[in-house]
Amino acid sequence: MGARPKAQIVLIDSEREQLLAWSRRRKTAQALAMRSQVVLACAEGMDNKAVAARLRVTPQTVSKWRNRFAEQRVDGLLDAPRSGAPRTIKDAQVDAVVARTLESVPKNATHWSTRGMAREMGMSQTAVSRIWRAFGLQPHRQETFKLSTDPQFVEKVRDILGLYLDPPTKSMVLCVDEKSQIQALDRTQPILPLALGIPERRTHDYMRHGTTTLFAALDIATGEVIGELHRRHRSSEFLRFLRTIDANVPAELDVHLVMDNYGTHKTPKVTAWFARHPRFHVHFTPTSASWINQVERWFATLTEKQIRRGTHRSTRQLEQAVRSYLVSYNADPKPFVWAKSADEILASIERFCLRISNSGHWPAPRRRRPRHPGSAPCALPSEPPTQPCTLARHHPKLDTHRLRDPQPRPRCTRPDTTTSPEQYAFCSLNSRDNYLDVYRGLGLTTPQ
Repeated sequence: MGARPKAQIVLIDSEREQLLAWSRRRKTAQALAMRSQVVLACAEGMDNKAVAARLRVTPQTVSKWRNRFAEQRVDGLLDAPRSGAPRTIKDAQVDAVVARTLESVPKNATHWSTRGMAREMGMSQTAVSRIWRAFGLQPHRQETFKLSTDPQFVEKVRDILGLYLDPPTKSMVLCVDEKSQIQALDRTQPILPLALGIPERRTHDYMRHGTTTLFAALDIATGEVIGELHRRHRSSEFLRFLRTIDANVPAELDVHLVMDNYGTHKTPKVTAWFARHPRFHVHFTPTSASWINQVERWFATLTEKQIRRGTHRSTRQLEQAVRSYLVSYNADPKPFVWAKSADEILASIERFCLRISNSGHWPAPRRRRPRHPGSAPCALPSEPPTQPCTLARHHPKLDTHRLRDPQPRPRCTRPDTTTSPEQYAFCSLNSRDNYLDVYRGLGLTTPQ
C-alpha cells in the first residue's frame, strides 16, 4: 500500500518574501516562524521526514502545515481566533457605564474615576478601564476652546490669511503685538545647576523686581523682528513704536499691520497718526482669535528660550536679556510658514460645531449688552450704505487709505434677515439664540 501523495508547494515571489520575513524577524512569534520555515523547506522539494529532521519537529507537524498552506496559503499559517472564556459583562452593562459616564457626575466630585464608577456599577476597576479605553472616554481630562464672538470673523480671517498666503507686491506685512507685564523674577535661593543624572533645580518661590513690555513687529516674509521695550503700556508708547516701524521700513513700501483689538491700538491719537500716514494699512484680528497673529508664536519662542527659566535681579537686566535675544535672533531669522487656508480653518470650525451640536450644554439666555452710542450697525450689502464702518466713521480718510474696503463690511444680522451664511456664521455667541444663529449660518441642523 503506497503512501498518501504530498501536496506540492509552489511559492510566488510575494509569498516567499513574507515567509522569509516571518522566519527571520526577531519579534515574530516562534510558532509562526517555525511554520514559515516548514513551508519554505517543503517548497524546496523535501519530503516530510527530511523537513522534520532538519527543523526537529514531528512528521505529523510538517504534514499538517504543508496541507494547510496548500489550502489557505499564507493566511492559513496564522492562528485562528479563539472563543476564550464566556463574557461576564453584557452589552447592557457596557451601555450603562458609557451612559453614566457621559450623562452624570458623582456627588462628591466633578468627574468620574475608574474606581468610583466601579463602585457605582458593581464591577471591577479594570473592567471600567477597558470600557473607557474602548470608547475613548477620559473623564479626568479637560481641554479648552474659544469661539470668536466677532461678527466679522469670516471676513477678517479671509483678509489676514490672504496677506499670509498671497502678500501684496511692493509692501511689507508686519504682525504687531505687545508682550506686556514681562516679570523680572529672581529665585529666593541660588539655582542648582545641571549635573549628571540630576536636572537643574530651583525654588518654587521668587522675588519680583518689576515688569516691562515688549512691542514687536514680525516680518512674515523674512522672519525679522522689530522690537522695542517700554516700562508702560499706553497709546503713547505704541505711537513711539509705530514711528520706529516707519523709520525701519523703506519709504517706497506700503506697510500692512496685523494686530489685535486692544484699546491702545484704537485711540484717537493712533487713529489720527494712521490717517497722516496713508501707506499704513491696518488689519485687525477677530476678537478672541490671537492665534491668527504670527507674532504670538514668536512670543512663545521668546518665553521658552529666554524668559521662563531666566533669572533677572532687575528690570534693566531683563531688558538687556531680551535685547540680546533680539540681536541673536535677527542674525539668522526664520519665517513661519502658514499652512492652512481660510476654507480649511472654517471647515474645521464647522466640524467642531457639528460635534458639539447635541451636547446639550447651552448658556442661559441673558440680556444683550447695550450697543455703544457710536457703533450703529452698518447697512447690509443689499441696502445703500448709510455710514462707514468701524473706525472710518471717526475719521473719513481711513475709509480709503487705511481700511481699503470697496464697500462697508456688514455687521452681524438677526436670524430673520436674508443674508449669506458666512455673514452671520460667527455672531455674538453670548446666548442660546446666537448659538442657533451660528448653526443656521453654517447650514447645519440646529440642535433641539
